[in-house]
Amino acid sequence: MSKIEKAMERAAQIRQGKVAPAAFQLLQPVERHPIHTPPLPAATPVLVVPNSPFLINMDDPYSSINEEFRKLKSELLKMTKGDMLKNTVQITSAVPHEGKSLTALNLAISLAQEYDHTVLLIDADFRRPSIHSYLGIEQKKGFSDCLLGEAEIGEVLVPTGIGRLSVITSGREVPNPAELFASQKTAALIADMKNRYHDRFIIFDSPPVLPFAESRTLAHLVDGVLFVVKEQLASQKNVKEAISALKGCGVLGIVYNDAVIDRHDEKYAPYHNGAQAGR
Repeated sequence: MSKIEKAMERAAQIRQGKVAPAAFQLLQPVERHPIHTPPLPAATPVLVVPNSPFLINMDDPYSSINEEFRKLKSELLKMTKGDMLKNTVQITSAVPHEGKSLTALNLAISLAQEYDHTVLLIDADFRRPSIHSYLGIEQKKGFSDCLLGEAEIGEVLVPTGIGRLSVITSGREVPNPAELFASQKTAALIADMKNRYHDRFIIFDSPPVLPFAESRTLAHLVDGVLFVVKEQLASQKNVKEAISALKGCGVLGIVYNDAVIDRHDEKYAPYHNGAQAGR
């Protein structure tokens, strides 16, 4: 029987209801033998319900703003590439409300979409934590609990299901963040995380530099610092003073946030902005 004859015979059988079309046959249950696997660890991805319209990598992946974060990611990869990966990066600013947390989150999501890297975003802003809120994650034990010796990193790691991104929330409130970051335990923990995960970028969202001392301490414990400057918010004096305070640290560049995009003085919506790395 020729292929044409077989096709005609099959079409007749479908019309008579004797067989199902191929598209439906694919949906029929298939007998499977059970596979015995160990129970999944606590690192099962949680249900992330983003609670911010400014996560541009998720809400508008083809926007021009998302492209700016891809450029920022590309520059970061160039600056941290070498014989030994500089995989610990701090995101900070001179003063509050410059968009550092959303910059850290959008950059982390963009990096997590790479095939070569996993990404861990740590909310190290114990003064005003926000990562859990932006992602819709319940605030439980987190980074502060690890620094206090009350939890292990593996216990507080939250895989998000967004690319290869995991997060660690800030954890419980602490009365003395500056002293906590200055402890030997913090330095040892960050060094251990850096050396244990050679293919993982670890991004720290930290408080602003000028009001709080712990950001300056953290800057000496990481490989590099990205500095966020929001247009028309921090003064030139603020920026110079903050960068001067990070002298001796690896300042990788500046992300210029909420920038005017054309001569008509139009701007993107808040935080939907051009991000530009610079030396």
